[in-house]
Amino acid sequence: MPLLPTREPFDGESLLAFLAARAIPGVEEVGGGRYRRTAPFGIFEARPGAAGVSFAPAEAADSCRRLFDLDADPAAVTAVLGADPLLAPLVARRPGLRVPGAFDPFELVVRAIVGQQVSVAGARTVLGRLVAEYGEPLASGEGDAAARAARGALTHHFPTAAAVATADPAAFPFPRTRANALITVAQLAASQELELEALVEIPGIGPWTASYVAMRALGDRDAFPPGDVGIRNALAALGASADDERWRPWRSYAVMHLWRSLDG
Repeated sequence: MPLLPTREPFDGESLLAFLAARAIPGVEEVGGGRYRRTAPFGIFEARPGAAGVSFAPAEAADSCRRLFDLDADPAAVTAVLGADPLLAPLVARRPGLRVPGAFDPFELVVRAIVGQQVSVAGARTVLGRLVAEYGEPLASGEGDAAARAARGALTHHFPTAAAVATADPAAFPFPRTRANALITVAQLAASQELELEALVEIPGIGPWTASYVAMRALGDRDAFPPGDVGIRNALAALGASADDERWRPWRSYAVMHLWRSLDG
C-alpha cells in the first residue's frame, strides 16, 4: 500500500481509538491496527504508523490525508499547548495527537446532528439504524469467498444526501427540531447548496454542532465546542476550569487532549 508521510511525532493509536469508539456499524470497522470503511470507490483501508498512514486504494489519498490530519504541525502545537500548565502533562503523555478529520463532509454533519446531547454510544446506535434504513447495501458477492472476506463486517454505504432528504422526520428517534435540521441539511447537500460555515443558521443546529463540524470537516484548528460534556468532565477531573483563550490558535488540539485524557 502507498504511504502518506507526516511530520513526527504522530499519534496514530489515539486516532484509531477515536474512530473505533464512533465506528458506524456496517460502514466502518477498526481493529488490528487498521481502519476500514465503505466508500464510493469500494472499500477504503488505512494503517497508521509512526511516520504516516499506509492506505488503499490510491484514489483515496486526499480523504486519507484529511481523516488522519496528516498536514498538522505537531511542533507548533506543542510550543503553545505544551507550555500551558494544565495541558503540558497531557501533551507530554500523547505527543503528536491529531484532530480526526472527515472522510465525507455530509456524513460528518449527519454524525454531529445525531450526536447532539447524546452519548457517543447512543449516537453510534442511531447512526447504525440510519444506515440500515437509508444506506445502499454492498453487492452481496454471493459465491465469491474472496469478496466476502474483503468486506468483513462492512455491509452498507453511508446514506447519500438524496436518500436522507426524502425521509420522514417523524421516523428519526430524536426530537423533531433535530430531525427537521437533518432533513434540511440533506436537502441542501443534495442540491449542492450546503454551506458548512453557515450551519448555525439552520434551526435545530446550535453552536456545539457548528464548532464540531468546523473542527472535523472544515479543518479549523482553533475550534472549541461550547458546553461540551466531555470537556467539562475532563476539566473537572483535572481540577481546573476552561480558559480556552490561552490555547489559541490550537484549541481543536486542546479539545482532543482533554477528550483523550478521559481514557486514562
